Amino acid sequence: MANPTAGAPNGHSGTSPSTTQAPNSTSSDSDIYNASSVAEIKATLTHLHEQEAAVTARLDALVASQKDFSRELGRLDLLRANLGSQTSTTRAVSNGMLSGAAETADRISSAVRRLDLEQSRVKNTLAVVEQVSELKACVLGVAGSMGAPQDWERAASYLDRAAKVPSEVVQGAFAAEMVPTAEVPDPPNVTLDNAAESLCGLFLREFDKAVKESNGAKITRFFKLFPLIGRSEVGLDVYGRYVCQGVAAKARSNLNTGTGQQDSFFYANTLTKLFEHIAQIVDGHGGLVERHYGPRKMNRVIERLQLEADVQGGIVLDTWSDERHIDRKLMDIKSYAFTFLVQSFLPPQRTATPRSNSPATQQNAAEDEGVDMKEIDGLLNEMTVMLGRWSLYTRFLAETCNANDERKFELPWFLKKSTLSKKIGDRLISPFNTMTTFFFRRSVEKAFQLDEQPSGLTLDTRRPLKADPPHITSAVDDIMYIVNKVLQQSLATSQISVVTSVVPTLSRVLGSDFIGMTQRKMRDECYPRATHQGANPPEHIVISFLVLINNLDVAVDYIKRIIQNITETKKTITNADGQPEETDQLRTLFPSPADATVVSQTLTSLSTTFSAKVTDLLTDGIQVVFNNIIKHRLRPILADAFRDIEYQPSSDTAPLTTYASDLDSDSESNPQDPNDPDSPRELVRPRFAAAWTDLLAPISRILNATAFDRLLTVTIAYLSRLLEKRLWAYTGRVNALGATRLERDVSGLVSAAVSVDVPCSSGSGAGAGAGARYRHREAFGRCLQMVLVMGMDEDEWDDVLRGGETGDVLDKLSAEERRRVRGMVRR
Repeated sequence: MANPTAGAPNGHSGTSPSTTQAPNSTSSDSDIYNASSVAEIKATLTHLHEQEAAVTARLDALVASQKDFSRELGRLDLLRANLGSQTSTTRAVSNGMLSGAAETADRISSAVRRLDLEQSRVKNTLAVVEQVSELKACVLGVAGSMGAPQDWERAASYLDRAAKVPSEVVQGAFAAEMVPTAEVPDPPNVTLDNAAESLCGLFLREFDKAVKESNGAKITRFFKLFPLIGRSEVGLDVYGRYVCQGVAAKARSNLNTGTGQQDSFFYANTLTKLFEHIAQIVDGHGGLVERHYGPRKMNRVIERLQLEADVQGGIVLDTWSDERHIDRKLMDIKSYAFTFLVQSFLPPQRTATPRSNSPATQQNAAEDEGVDMKEIDGLLNEMTVMLGRWSLYTRFLAETCNANDERKFELPWFLKKSTLSKKIGDRLISPFNTMTTFFFRRSVEKAFQLDEQPSGLTLDTRRPLKADPPHITSAVDDIMYIVNKVLQQSLATSQISVVTSVVPTLSRVLGSDFIGMTQRKMRDECYPRATHQGANPPEHIVISFLVLINNLDVAVDYIKRIIQNITETKKTITNADGQPEETDQLRTLFPSPADATVVSQTLTSLSTTFSAKVTDLLTDGIQVVFNNIIKHRLRPILADAFRDIEYQPSSDTAPLTTYASDLDSDSESNPQDPNDPDSPRELVRPRFAAAWTDLLAPISRILNATAFDRLLTVTIAYLSRLLEKRLWAYTGRVNALGATRLERDVSGLVSAAVSVDVPCSSGSGAGAGAGARYRHREAFGRCLQMVLVMGMDEDEWDDVLRGGETGDVLDKLSAEERRRVRGMVRR
């Protein structure tokens, strides 16, 4: 039977006996009543005795602890009695002593606050009294100084001191009562305003008088007095008017010193002198203005100077435009028809050669004389100087007006909205962009009109070349020179609008005219087409086509070098210590990081766009050379290299006859078996190498190295496919001994193909570099792996079948192809 006390938590003695025993008793009674034997009755009685003993023990424990509880209760009663007496004492102290001290402290605090208030009022009153006293002294000082002494500096200083007195004090009732005197009866604000107005008029008259007398000391004297009397704006305006008079006089003098007809840069120099004069004024007088008028006050003078610059600069530009007949030249440019370029793109017509005095020839000559390219070039140079000086001028004003400002390169609002800025755009930037477009396209046209082929070129390797590489026509050098000139000219203007207009125009003209003209010539004039089936194209046609390919290749390199020379950072030794300093041309011409980024991206876009267009045409040209000159000769070369070579020799068969034409004198006296894999004599490689050199040497001496490498890549790719077909054709015609010979012959052929030991126009073979040779060798990867599988011994082949390390080498052949190649060899 379960212990009835087990349900009590931890057997705690604090549980009442009745609560614990009641259910147990019920359970015991129930057990007694349900007992059916003496043993069950005895067990129940034993359990009841145990419960009784436990309850008795708990009661004894409670009785024993009653003494301790009684003692603790007695101590608590004693403490409560002591605490009660202390509470009574504390209440008596609080009511009898501290309440008075609290009332006293409150009275003292209130008195201190009243004293502080009175003291602050006294201080404020004293401050007002002092200010009124200062105001009265200033009023009397102004009146006294403006009297008989006429001491204008002192009078201005008194007004400056009076301006520091608060306006509520000046206009207050106390000042109105205390300041007026019999000599100065008006209220102080009226007296000060009248004095300031009177002094302002006096200073203006004296300033104008000093200007007429050109008395610099007197001008400076009165200019410094305006801010003291509270008329800073008047002083800045009159000073601005004064300096503008000097600017106007100097500008007129510069414009009248000569005429622009004799000096092509006369107006550019005149405009430069105007900007330099204004910059000198701003730089030289800025410190004086800032010191006496305050920070950024020079901006008001600069704004007034810009108004004068608008007038004088506009006169220079209008005069320049009239003297140079800009509008007339723009009309001539827009009406120019580019007859040569247009006719060059028309389908070729079979017409008789025009006579020298024919109307068509006279029309072209008259058209050439309609626009003088030298005049256009001179105007572009002059406009470049003007725009460059304008950029320096605006940058200087921006840095001056935005000193210690994050917007350092942002133009001031008055400069953006100035009439001169608008006139610069209409009279300079727009004509510059138009003339530059015409100048470049006309230069391209002229370059093609005067284009000359390189002389002394021949495909006969026995005859030396009379021209130095690269072998290109004269048009490429002429056009790329103009590209560099136009880019440098446009960048020198430091105008972002010029660069973003001219550079895309260059890209468009290069794509439509230069690339288009080259493409037309490659298609219509010198397409390498054979005269009859199986023959090679005429030599002069092939040479002309290869030269055009060189033109494209060199043009891409020119453009990349031009753009790189502009955009890259250069190191030059310029400082006193002889240490190299980095110079960035773009950041020098375009200090704004945002503008420099836009210019760099625009130039890079020109290079990438041109390179992409040329690459497409260059790829097509290389493919034409391969298809029309090389492709039909590769299969015979490969067939002749493997002529009469057998790859299933046996020890009991007679050796094959070696052709005398394939052997030198030594081999004739000591013939070698061509089917003997141990024979030192090779036939495939020398045959192939000789024919391969004869095929490519004439082309490689004309083509540039990079263009020839493109051609070699296409040629080797096709050759590798032909070789692979030949290898598959040896199915069942190769034994184990011949497989070794075949592997040696294929390796020798591949080595000869990728070495290309022939002279190149650039002075180095296209395959001269180890990297290039390895890249070309990769094209023969399948062929080399096929002969490798053929020559494997059984252990190596088993390793391949198991997927061992040997199989990793055969990555270009699938598992099925490996088994097929292995089955080609008769074992």
